[in-house]
Amino acid sequence: MKKQLLLFIYLIPLITMAQTKNFLDVPYLETSAKVDTLVAPDKIYLSITINEQDSKGRTSVEKQENEMAKELKALGIDVEKQLKIKDLSSNFKNYFLRSKTVLKSKQFSLLVYDGLTAGKVMAALEDIGIANTYLEKTEYSKMDQLELELKTKAVKKAKEKAVALTTALDQKVGAAIHIQDNSQPYYRSVARPKLEMRAMAADAVAEPLDVGFEKISVESSVQVTFKLL
Repeated sequence: MKKQLLLFIYLIPLITMAQTKNFLDVPYLETSAKVDTLVAPDKIYLSITINEQDSKGRTSVEKQENEMAKELKALGIDVEKQLKIKDLSSNFKNYFLRSKTVLKSKQFSLLVYDGLTAGKVMAALEDIGIANTYLEKTEYSKMDQLELELKTKAVKKAKEKAVALTTALDQKVGAAIHIQDNSQPYYRSVARPKLEMRAMAADAVAEPLDVGFEKISVESSVQVTFKLL
C-alpha cells in the first residue's frame, strides 16, 4: 500500500508536466485587450450636519431638522427613502459643553439622483442656515451590468487583434483555450469625488446651482489564448 502511494505521488508532477507540454505543443497565439469608459454618476450622496452652534440664536437641532425636511419635500425629495441618519446608535452622540450649555449635533446622508437636485438642496439648506453640507460620494447604479459589457468588448477586441496578427500568415484563429480576466473591481467606497460649483450671475440668484460631478472611470482588461488552425 505504501509503495502504491509513493508511486502515485511520484506520478503527479509527471502528469502535470505532460499536460503543460501538450499545451505548449499546440500552436497558439496570446493577445490582450483593454477597454474603458467614463460614466456619469446617477446616485449622489450629500452629507448634512446640523448642530446648534451653527445657527443664529442657537436654534435647536430638532427645529432645524424639521425645517430641513420641509425644504427637501418642497424639492420633491422622498425624505423617508432618501434621507438617512448616518449612525443610529450615535444620534446626538456629540456634545459640546460651553458655559454649562449642551450643544447637540446630528448627521444625515441624503441621496439624490442628479446634479441639478443636489444644487437645489445645497442652496435651500444654506437659505435656512444649514451650511455644513458636502458631497460624500457618487455611484453608478448599473455598474455590474456595465462591467460585464466592458468584459465582453475586451474579449471581442482581443480576438480582433488575434485575427489581424494571423491573417498575414495564412492562419486562422481557433477556439480560445485560456482566458484570464485582469480587470480591477470597481470599489463603491471611494474617496470623495470632485465637485465643481460653477459661478452664477448676480442677477440670477433665484436659479439653482449648476453642480458638476467628476465622471466615474471604469475599465476591463483580459488576456486570451487562441488555438491556431
